[in-house]
Amino acid sequence: MPSRILNRQEVRRLAEEEGAQLVDVLPREEYAYAHLPGAVHIPLRRLDDKAPRLLDPDRPVVVYCCDALCDLSPRAAVRLEQLGFRYVYDYAPGKADWLAAGLPREGAAAYLVFAGDVARDTVPTCGYGRPLDETLAQLRAAAQDFCVVVDDDQIVLGTLSAREAEPRAGATVQDVMRQGPPTVRAGESLKPLVKRMGKRASDHVLVTDPEGRLLGALSRRDAERALERAESD
Repeated sequence: MPSRILNRQEVRRLAEEEGAQLVDVLPREEYAYAHLPGAVHIPLRRLDDKAPRLLDPDRPVVVYCCDALCDLSPRAAVRLEQLGFRYVYDYAPGKADWLAAGLPREGAAAYLVFAGDVARDTVPTCGYGRPLDETLAQLRAAAQDFCVVVDDDQIVLGTLSAREAEPRAGATVQDVMRQGPPTVRAGESLKPLVKRMGKRASDHVLVTDPEGRLLGALSRRDAERALERAESD
């Protein structure tokens, strides 16, 4: 069986450091909508014909399809090995994972505006185990009344409002934080997202990657302005 790539970081490393060839094995219209930068299009049923002509058998090859439930890429990886390609990898999480993390894209989607394109990455954060009084003092000093509670890996755990939190002796951030704030992925399309935010009277939403790491915060005002600019272009 071909080697399996478990995360997008390894895909980037192989492409940037080892010159890996990225292959999108989805139907043409899905490739045209969005694909990884530099990826060539070889649909599964054309592998035997096109792969020997378009790919170097001595360089790493990374195949991908839409997501972890799609079986096109594992089937393509096996077939490439049978065709004599020496270093074949399957990016199992696929294009959905890549877009959800806000990584660069090519195709028609490169001209669309996603949540990750507009989200601000200068979001104040605070550690969930930190003393509450110390954290509130730091927020006041920075003229902030809100922070996102994260762990050491930047995984979103909650939110803390300085206006609502009341210092208690020995209390920590995790004692008073609001747990489970709603989040969206970076690849979320702006138009339906703005509509949902309007219905819920939500002014902000956190943007995270598929592992729950904080990427930024998106305000409804910024999203609406980005949509207006996109529609006027």
